[in-house]
Amino acid sequence: MATALGVDPGSLSLDELEAELATLASHLYAGTCRWLELVSEFDRRGGFADSGRASLSEWLAWRCALTPRSAREHVRVARSLPGLPLIHAAFARGELSYAKVRALTRIATAPNEGELLDLAAGLTAAQLERALSAYRRVTTGEARDLQEGTYLAVSWEPDGSLSLRGRLAPEDGALLLRALEAMRDARWRKERGSAEPRPARQATNAEALVAVADAALAHEGESRPGGERYQIVVHTDESALAHDGDGGCQLDDGPALAAETARRLACDASITRNGRKTRTIPPPLRRALKTRDRGCRFPGCDNRRFLDAHHLHHWARGGPTTLANLVLLCRRHHQLVHEGGWHIDQRARFHDPRGHPLPAAPPLPRGHPDHLAQRNRDLAIDARTLKPGTGDPLPLADTVHALLTISPYRVALATSS
Repeated sequence: MATALGVDPGSLSLDELEAELATLASHLYAGTCRWLELVSEFDRRGGFADSGRASLSEWLAWRCALTPRSAREHVRVARSLPGLPLIHAAFARGELSYAKVRALTRIATAPNEGELLDLAAGLTAAQLERALSAYRRVTTGEARDLQEGTYLAVSWEPDGSLSLRGRLAPEDGALLLRALEAMRDARWRKERGSAEPRPARQATNAEALVAVADAALAHEGESRPGGERYQIVVHTDESALAHDGDGGCQLDDGPALAAETARRLACDASITRNGRKTRTIPPPLRRALKTRDRGCRFPGCDNRRFLDAHHLHHWARGGPTTLANLVLLCRRHHQLVHEGGWHIDQRARFHDPRGHPLPAAPPLPRGHPDHLAQRNRDLAIDARTLKPGTGDPLPLADTVHALLTISPYRVALATSS
């Protein structure tokens, strides 16, 4: 059987197999560097801004078929490379693996990257990861300054949004993140009926913080369905809900809201008309909707929590509250559909503000099998290009001491798990 390169691997000797494996690994890493350069430029131009995605990593996961966690890490590395010319150059030549670059970019700076490169050349990727993970320290004075500098400022902005700005000491920050993590885990176990570990975090910190506030306001031992999620009062003219007009809408004891925002909230909330309360989404229907959609229906969105039931034909305009007229949307994409100019047709197909349909998952273009080698033809890549490390036993204490000698780089105590 001929391969894409025209040579059957079964006809190669072991030495030839090893040489081609190592050579192609360098080509792959050089190609990965080029790919990350493109990611960085796409980021600089804000190429994902009009795609309906909340971030570059979300767009990358959708467009290039990555997991959300992998996409976030690739974006972090892509943003680090422009400030690290030596690591960038070695990566582009195929001398460094992506695993080593990923570890180095967590602590490297322009002044110390040369010495860190020397260290990376002598360690395997696993040893480098372990050494750099141990390289964390904070002084007592820094800890005191962090405690004294904590604050939280809250204010209403002129556009009606609530602005939060604050700073927490590392241990308090860790407590907050643990609370957000616990909320995600609790919802995962309840919604999935399983104690198995939940997948990578998919909701934004803002959404998770709202969920923690939501849980804090719920009665002890009880949980509220989506229709009771908003423990706030919005006063709105019924005409603003039933039509596309700009009738009066205002938060109780708060700023005014756009009519479209009120319509979004009314998609999945308890409504009171003349003192009589009605529920728009009955619990059995909500369960059927969750069973059918599983999560947000926006193409490429993996959010399975913090979801709203959206009426394709709004109930206030005569649309029925039926399974066929409902879709689940995460809060961000629900906002895009109402306030962002996006549209969902009756077949649950999404259209951007210009009216262009959005594919559920765009196909990846077919590449020529020799593409990487041809693109890297000017690079002197062979079986000896990659610097995998010697694999000698790692004296961790000595390695960390060497790192501290390279640079007095200081990293605050980790505040995330």
